[in-house]
Amino acid sequence: MNVKLFLNLILLFFAVHGKSLQQDFDKAVFYQVIASGNSTAIDTQLDIVSKSSLPEKEAFAGVLLMKKAGMVGKAKDKLSLFKSGRLKLESSISKDNTNTEYRFLRLLIQEHAPRIVKYRNKLEEDSQNIQANYKKLSPILQSVIEDYSKKSTILKIP
Repeated sequence: MNVKLFLNLILLFFAVHGKSLQQDFDKAVFYQVIASGNSTAIDTQLDIVSKSSLPEKEAFAGVLLMKKAGMVGKAKDKLSLFKSGRLKLESSISKDNTNTEYRFLRLLIQEHAPRIVKYRNKLEEDSQNIQANYKKLSPILQSVIEDYSKKSTILKIP
């Protein structure tokens, strides 16, 4: 009987471990979801980020919340989600203001944020930071930034 219990525990461990491996955070997928604007995909990414142990967890969750804010129906819900996401992202930036990826995430949101939320005051500063540190970033992030800069009116990567 103990052997059966032991085997069942081992199987359970691998089943849970295997499932968690399938839901690991993937930065490339995160940026695809942000670009797609698919509400279901954003919810999935929020779930993955919230269960992760990423140091950037708060910033990524903040951006997802702000992106999701544009997809909900009620103005009150939009504003609440946006403010919640903004606090998370700004908190991350204040803890590590040299993190260029955080600056890129903020630029992504600020460039498309409605004027009514008054979240467009760091566009030029973030653009300059990204341009200055572009070569130091990971290849995945460089690719994302390069693609984004083709559509951006603020960010231009030479």
